[in-house]
Parts: sequence; structure tokens; C-alpha cells
Amino acid sequence: MPEGVVMRSTGSRYVVRGDDGRTHECVARGQLRIKGWKSTNPVAVGDRVTFEPQRDAEHPGSITDLHDRRNYLVRRSVNLSHHKHVIAANLDQALIMVTIARPRTSFGFIDRFLVTAETYQVPAVVVVNKIDDLDEDEQEGLFDLVDTYQQAGYQVLMTSALQGKGISEVKDLLAGKVTLVAGHSGVGKSTLINAIDPTLDLFTLEVSEASGKGVHTTTNAEMYELNSDKPTFIIDTPGIKGFGLVDLEEQHIGDQFPEMFKLKGACRFNDCLHKDEPGCAVREGLENGEVAASRYRSYLDMLAGIDEESPYRVD
Repeated sequence: MPEGVVMRSTGSRYVVRGDDGRTHECVARGQLRIKGWKSTNPVAVGDRVTFEPQRDAEHPGSITDLHDRRNYLVRRSVNLSHHKHVIAANLDQALIMVTIARPRTSFGFIDRFLVTAETYQVPAVVVVNKIDDLDEDEQEGLFDLVDTYQQAGYQVLMTSALQGKGISEVKDLLAGKVTLVAGHSGVGKSTLINAIDPTLDLFTLEVSEASGKGVHTTTNAEMYELNSDKPTFIIDTPGIKGFGLVDLEEQHIGDQFPEMFKLKGACRFNDCLHKDEPGCAVREGLENGEVAASRYRSYLDMLAGIDEESPYRVD
């Protein structure tokens, strides 16, 4: 039977791209679940599958086998707190797309995404969009954000998708890879993808002036093949409001912050949680500027189980 990759998932139907380049609408056969998983979606975009081809428009194909995943990104299910929702699988990298304003992306949201990417071994890059639409105070916020994440060890790119600024750098980063793009609604994910490959012509809407928040334009995660010299794929995702952590015990959270992991070996205690223990190298790093205050605050919130959308959180 042929093999291929899931390009689109709508819950009950899937679009599978065979290795010959042809696409097939398919349904999942039987209980396609990876042993031990509690997931709301057993098949995700990016999954490698074995399938029976679609015969015609009225007779969809069937996914018969789900291959092991090289890696994946998950978030806590909105409706089932003990289940996870697989955003996408088999990724070379993930771009977390953020904006300083209209809409504003909080440090808490960015940090939760980056911690999740570190946990599941997905290299992550921060892309700051709409850099041409900032007042003086917002410019200061831009510099602070860029400094924070570059200091933490992440690559940070700055773009204005509508103006075409920074697009060539993003295009070079994507070449020959499978990349997921995530962020709040309204940060310009689909606009960026259109700027990289205008032939895709993804539907976009402006941010609501009344709320200052984005309007959902992407309703399901979907993979697109880009017009490139190398096989290049990008996964556009629905706007994410919050990013709940799963599968991460408190003693391992700090290890997913690269700048904190680098310092922890110098802590007096091996099981240091970097809160109020004596001889903590991470808190010393906080005092001397090696660890950003916003990143440390995000870490404490994660330890306490406070979500980035919580009324108890103040950035």
C-alpha cells in the first residue's frame, strides 16, 4: 500500500499527499492510536501514514496505519484537561510568530510555546511581525523582547509581512524543511505565508479595531508545499489564545529554559527548583542579568500552574 503525509485534518477527514505527489481525501480506519496516548486527535498534520488511495469523489481513501513520529508539538486540550491535542508531527522547526501590539503577545505565551518546543525537541525561532507599525514606547518593547530571547539563546527575526520586510530571511530559513508557524490570531501568520509564496493566496482578515485582537482565519492546521528549489513545507495553524503545558513535571520545567539549564549545574542542591533555595545559581543569574526577569516570572508561573491568560498573571 502507498505511503504519504497528512496535509490537512478536519477531525473526521484527512487530506493525504502520497509520495508520488498526488493528494487523496481519506478517513481513518479503526482505532489509529499510538499506544499509551491520550490525545483528542489520533492523526495529525505531518503524520506519516499508510493509506488506501481514494477511488473517486464519492469514495474516500482510508488511512490504515500511523507511523511512529520523529517528534511533535502538543498543547493541553481545551475541553479535556488530561488529554493533549497534537498540533503537528515530524517537524524540522517551529516559528512562534509574535507582535508587540495589535494584538499584543505576552511573554508568558511565548515562553510556554518555547518550553513545549524544547520538551519535544523541536527547534524554535521567534519571528516578530508588524515592526513597521510601532510608536516610541512600542519600539522600546520590541528591543526588550528581541534582547530577552536572543540572550536566552533563540534566533529572532523581525518582519513586516504586509510591507515585505524580512521575508527573504524567513524564506531562507524555511528552505528544504518542514516548518510549523504558530501564534495568536491576528499576528500575520497567513499574511507571512502569502508573502513567501503568493501563489497560495491564503485568506486573511485585519485585526478587529474594537477588541484589538485577531480574527480567526485559519480553522484547521494545514500543510502547504511552497514554491522552492528544495522540497519545502509550511504548516499554518489556527490562532492559539493560550498554551497549556502537558507531560511536564515541575522539576523538569527549568531544564526547558536554555539559559537556566546552563546555570543549574552550579546550584548548591541537585534538586533545586530555583525558588528560595540557598546557593541557587539561577537566582544569582537573575540578579546579574544572565536570566531575564520576564523569563523567570514565566518559570514561576508554570511552577504554580498559572496560565498566561489567568487573571492572576500580570506582565
